[in-house]
Amino acid sequence: MESNTTEFVVDAGSLYDHFMTIKDMRKKRGIRYSLPTILLLIVLAKLCGEDKPYGIADWVQSRKELLLETLQLAYPRLPHHTTYGRILEDHEREIDRVVSEYLGKLPKVEQEPVITLDGKTIRGTITEKDCFGLHLLTAYLPGVGVALKQLPVEKDKENEIVVAPQLLESLNLEGKVVVGDAMQTQRGLSNQIVDAGGDFVWIVKNNQSKTREAIEQLFAPQKRVRGLGCPPMDFSRAQTLDKEHGRLEERTITVSSLLNDYIDWPAVQQVFKLERRFTYRNSSKVHHEIQYGITSLNTQRANPEKLLEVIRSEWGIENGLHYRRDVTFHEDKTRMTRKRMAQAMTCINNLVIALFCKQGFANHARARRILDAHPLTALAIICRL
Repeated sequence: MESNTTEFVVDAGSLYDHFMTIKDMRKKRGIRYSLPTILLLIVLAKLCGEDKPYGIADWVQSRKELLLETLQLAYPRLPHHTTYGRILEDHEREIDRVVSEYLGKLPKVEQEPVITLDGKTIRGTITEKDCFGLHLLTAYLPGVGVALKQLPVEKDKENEIVVAPQLLESLNLEGKVVVGDAMQTQRGLSNQIVDAGGDFVWIVKNNQSKTREAIEQLFAPQKRVRGLGCPPMDFSRAQTLDKEHGRLEERTITVSSLLNDYIDWPAVQQVFKLERRFTYRNSSKVHHEIQYGITSLNTQRANPEKLLEVIRSEWGIENGLHYRRDVTFHEDKTRMTRKRMAQAMTCINNLVIALFCKQGFANHARARRILDAHPLTALAIICRL
């Protein structure tokens, strides 16, 4: 790729093709490898199991002959690990832009109806001087495993409230359902989503105490009135039962529209009570929890079964994205004190997870082992998608 040869074909619209749109911020003197090629090597090593700049450099160096021949590289000395770190740090914004654009064009992304919001602190960035570290708020499509966009949250997690409107403003919310935890349960954010043609599903906790109390009181056991019985209610329910991870999980949702004209919340169409009961088969211990929530979806668009399915997708960001980044990509164990470099690396992690999901890999650790044995297959994913 560094020479004029055309033996190695790069398809238009491929990931590498997108990398070629990034402006190289380096001084021209001393440049031996183009910016797209260095980014290609980073993603290639990531696909094949490496997570740190040291490991990426070693992986590339150990496959020197194969890469020199396949990529038609003109300079035989491959990049030092400091080069990879410097590239990530100096081009973090452009990397984030290009990755977001590329992922947004993947099949089924536009058709995916549910967007989940959640924040995550990159523990490898926490230092004695900065006990908070880098915290990122991410918009994620659980149905296709794609992180659409992420933004840094300054100072503390409470500032997710400030960042969330900026994040959603950059997305097409027409016909989408935005799902979030209690941190995102804000009136202004609800108005923003509805005005943009979308809907919301929020979990309500003590940060919205009056709203939570109203919903909790609605679903509290009703007292009988002498001569009249129980007051009439419009409650409807749905229930699921799953066996996974050594436990039996029972979920029951109860929904109602009775508070629509009374609750102080914009565009609310239903409120719900979600009960989750976990029975651990080895110990027979039972854990029970109750959550309350609100949504702008009416009963015609989201019956209890559908609403329960949408709410469950919010937990998908933990399993599908955050867990994989921590366990499979060792994100929290990767020491990165430079936040811009760390943010670029999390963006690459999001990219690789989306690529694996597109290729149909459910077990991403196994996928990395397979591609490590077949690096040319990994290269084809980057250049010929």
